[in-house]
Amino acid sequence: MRRLLIRPGAIGDVILSLPALESAKAEYTEVWAPRVTLPLIRFADRTRAIPDTGLDLLGITTTKCPLLETFDEIYSWYGTARPEFREAVAHLPFKFFPAQTLPETPPRIEVPPSPRQGFAIIHPYSSSAKKNWPLENFQQIASQLTNVEWCTPTRIEDLYELACWISTASLYIGNDSGISHLAAAVGTPVIAIFISTDPQIWAPRGKHVIVLENPSVTQVLDACSQHQVLKRI
Repeated sequence: MRRLLIRPGAIGDVILSLPALESAKAEYTEVWAPRVTLPLIRFADRTRAIPDTGLDLLGITTTKCPLLETFDEIYSWYGTARPEFREAVAHLPFKFFPAQTLPETPPRIEVPPSPRQGFAIIHPYSSSAKKNWPLENFQQIASQLTNVEWCTPTRIEDLYELACWISTASLYIGNDSGISHLAAAVGTPVIAIFISTDPQIWAPRGKHVIVLENPSVTQVLDACSQHQVLKRI
């Protein structure tokens, strides 16, 4: 059985889908996903970046995607809401899934075991300025922590390497972002700050996740106090 799994979306979307993707593993499993997320898909026999497959041209041009013809089953989160795409692949063994589904099992990304190093990571970014807690608030939080590492968009480009580094932190603090989902998936305690999006849908999953909606600096510091990362006054 050769099975193809197609999962587009942002980093957080793909991470939330990892349990469902892995549960669909077959004798041979290939996953097509955004290039940046491929290092996180560890269970597949092969991965490909969606732009490299020609998939995004189906239903738009006369271009074919011969690779699709090589699979016995195709599970897709791609093209669900595109009638022209569904028509173009109607002759293939596609099974479509809704783009947004809540995971039954919290995502888990396995990384090499490493002890916590006693520092906190702050990631003050997201895909939209509307989702960002004010930077000066993060700076106030950082001033009260004993050891802080700032996670910038260019610090580590490979998401799996980034996951390995985050797993060594004692605490992660960030906005509604894919990197917050990454931190939760490696088991690092997470304080996720939500400003404009619904945490019932978009929050990272896991027993070590604290979600705060439009919090004050004091509320975030109170959450930090559970992890022994505050300066001793």
